[in-house]
Amino acid sequence: MLEPSKSTDSSGMDEFGYAQTLDRSIGKFASFAAGVSYISILTGVFQLFYFGFSMAGPAYAWSWPIVFVGQLMVALCFAELAGRYPVAGSVYNWAKRLASGTSAWLAGWLLLLSSIMALGSVALALQITLPQLWSGFQIVGDGTGPFDFAMNGVVLATIMITISTLINAFGVKLMTMINSIGVFVELVAAVLLILALGWHVVRGPEVFFDTAGFGEGHDLGFFGVFLIGAMASGYVMYGFDTASSLGEETKDPKRTAPKAILRAVTASFLLGGLILLFGILAAPDLTDPKIGAADGGLQHIVLSVLGGPFGKAFLVCIVVAVVVCTLAVHAAAIRMMFAMARDNNLPFSRQLSKVDPVRKTPTVAAIVIGVLAVIPLLVNVMQPAIFTILSSISIVLIYLSYLLVTVPMLRRRFLKKWPLRDEGHGEVGFSMGKWGLPVNILAVLWGGAMTLNLIWPRPEIYNSVPPFEWYFQWGGVLFVAAVTIGGTLLYRLKIRHQTGVLAEHAAAVAAHPSSGPVTPPQPEPQPVRAGGGVEDGFDPVDDDLEPQRVS
Repeated sequence: MLEPSKSTDSSGMDEFGYAQTLDRSIGKFASFAAGVSYISILTGVFQLFYFGFSMAGPAYAWSWPIVFVGQLMVALCFAELAGRYPVAGSVYNWAKRLASGTSAWLAGWLLLLSSIMALGSVALALQITLPQLWSGFQIVGDGTGPFDFAMNGVVLATIMITISTLINAFGVKLMTMINSIGVFVELVAAVLLILALGWHVVRGPEVFFDTAGFGEGHDLGFFGVFLIGAMASGYVMYGFDTASSLGEETKDPKRTAPKAILRAVTASFLLGGLILLFGILAAPDLTDPKIGAADGGLQHIVLSVLGGPFGKAFLVCIVVAVVVCTLAVHAAAIRMMFAMARDNNLPFSRQLSKVDPVRKTPTVAAIVIGVLAVIPLLVNVMQPAIFTILSSISIVLIYLSYLLVTVPMLRRRFLKKWPLRDEGHGEVGFSMGKWGLPVNILAVLWGGAMTLNLIWPRPEIYNSVPPFEWYFQWGGVLFVAAVTIGGTLLYRLKIRHQTGVLAEHAAAVAAHPSSGPVTPPQPEPQPVRAGGGVEDGFDPVDDDLEPQRVS
């Protein structure tokens, strides 16, 4: 069906208009591990299983293969782009070559914000697991107070983000080494957990075809609650673009990144799906209220089925998965901030794009991301529903940013401007061939439908606990609208007038050969587009495309 294109190692950053400033040391497994750890089946499946189960019961598990098929369509589009542009801040840089300046900047802006929100929400997952390992991890109160759970979660998450900041600031070699070890542990633990739960199955698969009374009284019946519960699966299978976002630090990235993207999403689907399947089939009592409670969930099933020592050993592996997932989300956010800053597309760009000369990593960006990720936690510290609120908003933003890539990509397919002619554009690492158009259409339809489903102002997600106020229920819509409109105005009124590759990050010739002669960086700004040219996606009919310059 899909044919990888012939390729050689064409990883020179001057092809994209940038100097090589980051440490290119990531191998094939580490690249795959980056995508797997961001998706992190043991983090995502265990973090929101309780929510999906409480909404739609055992049959909510059908959302898992549905989400996989939709996200696989997106991943295939991304793999095709990664085979051409394995550059830091992948979604942002891809959008630059497919769309107008405004939508490209907005894609990066939304993904940057979503990564910051996701970093906090992923770190919060420690609260769901650590206190079940040992009561001493419940630092705030005893867990029975109305805010004990949320406040303690913020404490644990803040500690985790601090550790992640230090590791990511130290350098990509340390981060990927820890990440690769953690992913290996996670994959082994997932396989062993599947086998252990499968050995203890107590019921047949007919339970997945029984709505068990869920949806009664809802306007749309079971379908209505199923759509809500699908958020639990939608929260897991994203972030696979991380493998390409680390492309500037990956060896032979045009071949490595596409494979890593597809392998990460496929492995996560298979392992996560089997954990869901056997977890539900092995649960001693599906009517146990703890299964649908934030302090129970799938962790409660594992402890109930496997007993103390073995169950807790698997919970330790879940903690390892949360740690490496936090590292991967943090790393992806850093690369997005760095990518936008070196194009002078953020406030304080010169500081945010600084690369430590010894460690060859954006240290300032690592610290700033860590500080910003704690702010949403502090704002929501007294909100018991903090998990679902932060999770849903971060997913909405990332689905929107993905649409800002897949939609213009589809438009260019219809205009016969994608895929690009290979001549003069370097080697291509992956191509969908004739399947590109139908896959791209499905990716856009899926992204639009899922975004609408996630942002819908349902009280079950955005206002599930008192006080029941309209602005809480509409909080997701209001926040997403504010950051989208505010970001657009920021770019149109200010940022676009300063856009241009900073001199310290510009290649000696700020374009690849197909773009024609370009004036090298001079003391005075010169009009260039990094990696530009009509064939790269900068269509002169886009009226908001202004010449970038080397600053």
